[in-house]
Amino acid sequence: MRTVYWTAFWVFLLDQATKWIVVHGMDLVDRMVIDVIPPFLVFRMAWNRGVNFGLLSDFDARWILIGVALAVSAFVLVWVSREGGNRWTYLSAGLLVGGALGNVVDRVLYGAVADFINMSCCGIANPYAFNIADIGVFVGALGLVFFTGRGSGTGRGKTA
Repeated sequence: MRTVYWTAFWVFLLDQATKWIVVHGMDLVDRMVIDVIPPFLVFRMAWNRGVNFGLLSDFDARWILIGVALAVSAFVLVWVSREGGNRWTYLSAGLLVGGALGNVVDRVLYGAVADFINMSCCGIANPYAFNIADIGVFVGALGLVFFTGRGSGTGRGKTA
């Protein structure tokens, strides 16, 4: 479980540090757009009050989304501690929990999640922005799908 906690800690720290550096340190909050390697990487300020792609942003779901993120994080921690798993399972759980908690802090502090990474390629303009926490949640959830399941764990409660 140490791997889960350390991974979550580093993802959370990286997420919060990059948000502070880009949004406040580079003044993206006022500049709104910073071309880094256009169009492949552009910092574009977006305050996401909803969930992915701005869904549910038309009404104040801040505290509901905070509650859901905390409940999912707690569920994943309990599940992984009971079921066990391999190194990939623990890394995936840590990515998801660290990312979820990073976005929870944003919702508590700002009322919205600070998204700023925008990537486009090959003539396709991506209108959406994301952050390090979003990457952690996505990759962590995907990893839990692929690296958990029948026979993959070393949980205490399993029988052969």
